[in-house]
Amino acid sequence: MSNAIDQTRRMLSLVTYLRERPGAEVAEVARAFGISERELIADLNVLPMCGTSFRGGDLLDIDTDGERIWWHNVDDVAQPLRLAADEATALLVAARAVAGLPGLRERDRQALTRAVVKIENAAGESAEGSARVGVTFEAEGQVFADIDRALSEGRRIWLRYYSHGRGGMSEREVDPIRLLTEGHTYLDGWCRTSEDRRLFRLDRVAEIKVLDEPADPPRLERRDLSQGLVNPAADDPEVVVEVGPAGRWVAEYYTHDLAEELPDGGLRITLRSSDPLGLRTLALRLGRDGRIVAPAPLAEQAKAAALAALAGYQEQP
Repeated sequence: MSNAIDQTRRMLSLVTYLRERPGAEVAEVARAFGISERELIADLNVLPMCGTSFRGGDLLDIDTDGERIWWHNVDDVAQPLRLAADEATALLVAARAVAGLPGLRERDRQALTRAVVKIENAAGESAEGSARVGVTFEAEGQVFADIDRALSEGRRIWLRYYSHGRGGMSEREVDPIRLLTEGHTYLDGWCRTSEDRRLFRLDRVAEIKVLDEPADPPRLERRDLSQGLVNPAADDPEVVVEVGPAGRWVAEYYTHDLAEELPDGGLRITLRSSDPLGLRTLALRLGRDGRIVAPAPLAEQAKAAALAALAGYQEQP
């Protein structure tokens, strides 16, 4: 896994690489790009959604049998690019928004700015509408930018972080190693507070500071991501959660053993957790869209927590 900017660079290079090597071996391509085969397959799953237009018909027709990679419509997508007004607007708005991110590497900002000028010149009148549209990133974008800057400059960071397992805030000093993305974006870093390697979810960072102190993480083996980022142990307690249609996202964001379809369009999800009590937060977040079914004591604790929260609201004047 890698941060979004690095992944975008890699995928652009990957398109050129595959165009010149029909039937390339998965293992060979992964070695050439310095990534795992699992990371490469993840990139290949994204590429078929890319192309010269978001309308379809000229998307990249790339697939793999697990051993070799095949690009079936190389000639079709090699035609000169012609942007419609809506395409030019979407592209320019996105490019300007990314170029305005705080903490973005200056060379990346300059490259985006040059690209925006070229697109505006090529699109002509079709690009006029983009000047009236803007995008504002949420706080996680600022956290990402600060961590990316700390990585680039080799500096330690300070975090005020919400621990899902502990159910509270803590302050940490962390030597960042890299950013990883799988469902959520995570910081892989050496936590100086616990003197151990930790994963920090960016959307749980309440406050961040880039420190003047140089980062100096110990030499660590590269994480094995073949089974995902977060891997519960086989002996962790089993928890069963039932969610309605609006809660199906739980199966996408939580590693689970089984997800069974329910008649109402929901799911019955079986997962393992080293801290089942932390799932009470999930139950409260789901509200009427989900509930813990088993084990029974945990289900009762989640119910009691929900009733206590409701009582707290009812006591408000």
